[in-house]
Amino acid sequence: MGRIIAIDGPSGSGKSTAARGVARRLGYHYLDTGAMYRAAAVACLRAGLAADDRAAIVQTCRDLDLDLGADPDDPFVRLAGDDITAAIRQPAVSAWVSAVAVIPEARAELVRRQQAIIARGDFVLEGRDTTTVVAPQAQLRLLLAADPAERLRRRGLELGRAGQTLNQDQLRDQVIRRDRDDSTLVDFQQAAPGVRWLDSTNLTAQAVQDQIIAWAGQADLTAGRAWRPAPDRLFDPSVPDG
Repeated sequence: MGRIIAIDGPSGSGKSTAARGVARRLGYHYLDTGAMYRAAAVACLRAGLAADDRAAIVQTCRDLDLDLGADPDDPFVRLAGDDITAAIRQPAVSAWVSAVAVIPEARAELVRRQQAIIARGDFVLEGRDTTTVVAPQAQLRLLLAADPAERLRRRGLELGRAGQTLNQDQLRDQVIRRDRDDSTLVDFQQAAPGVRWLDSTNLTAQAVQDQIIAWAGQADLTAGRAWRPAPDRLFDPSVPDG
């Protein structure tokens, strides 16, 4: 396993922007673990599954034909060859994704895939359980937090840039309700032992990245590394090395 920086946090805390920025600046690969859950939700929706059909959801996760971009500048998501990068951010998917995330067997399958991916290089990964479940051995682990009102504001701006408009109730459902549902299995509101805590409420994205990179330097994750462009796709864990 290479050098690993793991970033957890609730919706709207800024973890995706931070993870991509740090990966870009350090020349690391990038993994959005949440994109896997969203891709699984898309697969379930396309299969017409009911949100309470746990067995079918678990099987869908096991059968996923998934390709994720590792380049922080092009983190594409493809399902059976179909580009669903934009589709995974649609409100219907955001409303459905917790149906996948709250099933322990589904999480176990997706975590297995995530761990197989990060075993093959230097990664910045982000999500809900990267510091405690996916990569508890990461050399730098941190939880990014922010005030709920600020998280709602950020998510609203993000959706607006994507051409999506939600009312306040819908926005709170995407951010606050989903955080509540997902936290039934994973506590991403409090930093676990050994996990650094960073409040981004009053920080710029640049300041957040600067702090993470400073901590990475303290953990010897920046010195003497071979700089190289990130690959255009993640390694397929089902394909042997070479």
